[in-house]
Amino acid sequence: MTTATAPLSPQTSRSHLQESLFAWLEPEAPSAPAKATRPAPEPAPDAASVAQTLWESDPAGPPPAPEPETKPDLSHTWVVAATIEVTPKIASVADYRGSFKATEGQRIEALDVYCDGCRRPYDEVKGDDCAAKIDNTHLIGGDQTKRAKRKVPTPPPNARIISGGTINRRGIGAYMSGVSRPPR
Repeated sequence: MTTATAPLSPQTSRSHLQESLFAWLEPEAPSAPAKATRPAPEPAPDAASVAQTLWESDPAGPPPAPEPETKPDLSHTWVVAATIEVTPKIASVADYRGSFKATEGQRIEALDVYCDGCRRPYDEVKGDDCAAKIDNTHLIGGDQTKRAKRKVPTPPPNARIISGGTINRRGIGAYMSGVSRPPR
């Protein structure tokens, strides 16, 4: 089987695609013959028109206006600890699923109202920002670097320390020796 090859015309080749891409770079030919006069010199452009021309030639357009900085939401998320009287059937569903649907119009007694994030009561922090959204150090007892280290108890003066063997706490040997299960 033979294939015939013929020279490609400019219309069928790819070169005409690139020519059309860069056609705007070449100056247009005048349509009517003009007088051979020297054009008048253009006045020097001012800085504002140069900046405007630069932005207009930018394909992305002018830069977007800066967005105003939004403050983070530091408000509390209030939750209520409540006592709800339910039927035995709803109690078994609530025990199994961990949730249930209350009936319409049922009165619920609120035991405590507190913030879900910082776990502090409503009346103590109702006007303040939520400490959990700022920093959670209040939940771990403050800054751990400033906290006192645990003291190792000192043995009595007449006590003698006897070093023991190592205890295997990992693997099948630990299981067989009774570390993770009661010894036989």
